[in-house]
Amino acid sequence: QVQLVESGGGLVQAGGSLRLSCVGSGTIFGIKLMGWYRQTPGKQRELVADITAGGTANYVDSVKGRFTISRDNIKRAVYLEMNSLKPEDTATYYCKLVLRDSIEYQWKDYWGQGTQVTVSS
Repeated sequence: QVQLVESGGGLVQAGGSLRLSCVGSGTIFGIKLMGWYRQTPGKQRELVADITAGGTANYVDSVKGRFTISRDNIKRAVYLEMNSLKPEDTATYYCKLVLRDSIEYQWKDYWGQGTQVTVSS
């Protein structure tokens, strides 16, 4: 079983920074895509940023210029550097890895447990 362990969430004042980390473990044969999502109560989970194994990244408009996603293919890790945080960034953040957990060429989605980010005004 592949497990994704998240860390780095917390409470920060507006304008502050946090760095989220997500590290995969277990049998991983290949990674296609890594991403960060966020969700607040009563709302659907939204994509914040994702990055391909080759390093191509994209971001939701609301975080462009403030957040940076990066990855380490060897460590099977994805990171989210969050700067100039705003109260509207408050959410539970989840990482997702699209990967293969067997020799069969079949991509699967794996999710982290979530980490809470709270930004005070």
